[in-house]
Amino acid sequence: MKYQDKEAFEKANMFGTGVPNVNYAQYFIGDSFLNFLVKPGESPIFMANVTFEPGCRNNWHIHHAASGGGQILICTAGEGWYQRDGEKPVSLSEGSIVYIPTGAKHWHGAKRDSWFSHISVEVPGTETSNEWLKPVTDEYYNNL
Repeated sequence: MKYQDKEAFEKANMFGTGVPNVNYAQYFIGDSFLNFLVKPGESPIFMANVTFEPGCRNNWHIHHAASGGGQILICTAGEGWYQRDGEKPVSLSEGSIVYIPTGAKHWHGAKRDSWFSHISVEVPGTETSNEWLKPVTDEYYNNL
């Protein structure tokens, strides 16, 4: 379901918007927010609810790992997009689940006309890192 009104979205966003995602803002177009679901460092799995304002998306990026690794997105509120390099964009809504294997170049974010949240689960691995790449251009994004 699309949510343009933030108040209506907040009622549906059961895991909470959290705080502005200032540490990674340089890798996003638009405003995003993080609500940690487990305290970083206290669990072997990183889990956070990531919220995107309408039109917000992250840059193309790759999750690297010597072994294991990758990311799982569990969409919880609103509507968004996911795209793996070389594949067509996938429309996301509540209940959509995406597995992103290690080494897959991709991006994800909200649709232009809806708030969007997903739980980000970082799959445990060794020597994990993220490589942030170029932004998804407005020209490309606006034609989705």
